[in-house]
Amino acid sequence: MKIGIIGLGKMGFNMSLRLLSGGHEVVGYDTSPKTREELAAKGGSAANSLQDMVAQLPDRKVIWMMVPSGDITESTLSEVEKLISSDDIVIDGGNSFYKDSVRRSARLSEKGIKYLDAGTSGGVWGLEVGYCLMIGGEKEPFQYVEPVFKTLAPPNGYKLVGESGAGHFTKMIHNGIEYGVMQSYAEGFEILRESKFELDLEELAGLWNQGSVIRSWLLELLELALRDDQDLTDIKGYVADSGEGRWTVKEAIDLDVPALALTHALMRRFRSRQEDSYSDKVLAALRNQFGGHAVKTAVSKSK
Repeated sequence: MKIGIIGLGKMGFNMSLRLLSGGHEVVGYDTSPKTREELAAKGGSAANSLQDMVAQLPDRKVIWMMVPSGDITESTLSEVEKLISSDDIVIDGGNSFYKDSVRRSARLSEKGIKYLDAGTSGGVWGLEVGYCLMIGGEKEPFQYVEPVFKTLAPPNGYKLVGESGAGHFTKMIHNGIEYGVMQSYAEGFEILRESKFELDLEELAGLWNQGSVIRSWLLELLELALRDDQDLTDIKGYVADSGEGRWTVKEAIDLDVPALALTHALMRRFRSRQEDSYSDKVLAALRNQFGGHAVKTAVSKSK
């Protein structure tokens, strides 16, 4: 199948390479000329514009967007919408908010354009091991593009999970769960590190992946991260979030679901970005006031 890929970042570029290795034809567009050249050197076709990309695709065009969620997705889709026709297929493989996907699908359907929202998980390892694909939308366009899904995913790694929006909804919850699992590993390994035992944390992570009930790919990645430096000396404890953890917590609130662990994991990421939390200052001050507990004096900073 010949497919257009918009966005040749870490995910989009590797997905293009996996498709090429699977016998598909890829026409790639990115705002970076260097990235376009790199794709062409790997056997893909580089497009100099969205118009050029669409012109290189056959009838019943299939276009996969791998761009950041939000305004960029909205503006890119608006441009693509002007260039394609009824029965063409657009796939959004980014981390879009599922309600935006429902709205976009309804808008495109008025013109007969088919829209699939594809929650995509696999990160930088997807090129080697494949991508888990959670797809929302109608059955007919899903079946038409299925050869592409089959190439991108490992065995049993893709599925039409529901109507429009379901793909990005399930990916949102997937990422919320990911926050909680990561936070559990982070807290557990800090306890291990602070214990009186001289533990090899890399070896322990490897051990737990051999039949343990907490074995996982994330634990395998932690083993790799600990291999060179178990103190993680060169890594600052600042943890960003892509937004899907926030959306998951908001959805839990809307549905009256007590998602305690997932909410805590999100709040802990916020805490990681504070050098000296004001809330911790308040706690220290209160302990001093009611119990006379000592406080550590902060080094004054000149303004």
